[in-house]
Amino acid sequence: MPEIASLTRLYSRPGFLLRRAHQISTAVFESECNALKLTPAQYGVLTVLSAYPGLDQSSLARALGFDKVTMLRVLRVLEPRGLIKREESPNSKRNLSISLTPEGRKLLKTAQAPAERAYHRLLSPLDATQQAQLLSLLEQLSTGLDSMARAPFVPPT
Repeated sequence: MPEIASLTRLYSRPGFLLRRAHQISTAVFESECNALKLTPAQYGVLTVLSAYPGLDQSSLARALGFDKVTMLRVLRVLEPRGLIKREESPNSKRNLSISLTPEGRKLLKTAQAPAERAYHRLLSPLDATQQAQLLSLLEQLSTGLDSMARAPFVPPT
């Protein structure tokens, strides 16, 4: 029965398990934030802009490890909802400065409790020690292989 053996091997591969965990993570977040019509990517953008208002699009993408196309898609959803505004950057006429609107700050504040519930639901199958271990291992994996990512991750300073 080589077919079963190959499926078992597929289903135990890190890439398969990480992709599946990401699917579950997204579903858990979206179920908690459904009423707010907020995705994990949108929440990430709002969170970064709350901490670093006025970032340009490229810096914002790097702060989340997004490629330029993904960043543009997220911004094209948030802007018509009145959650962000893009303005000419005071430092460069070529770059746009992105910041939260009052409505964006309000939504981010409202999203804190459901986002925290999603975080706890996602980790709920694990005890406290396992949760810390998982997060540590994921950070180690991400850091150790960061140079192989399609999009750079550069936290803002």
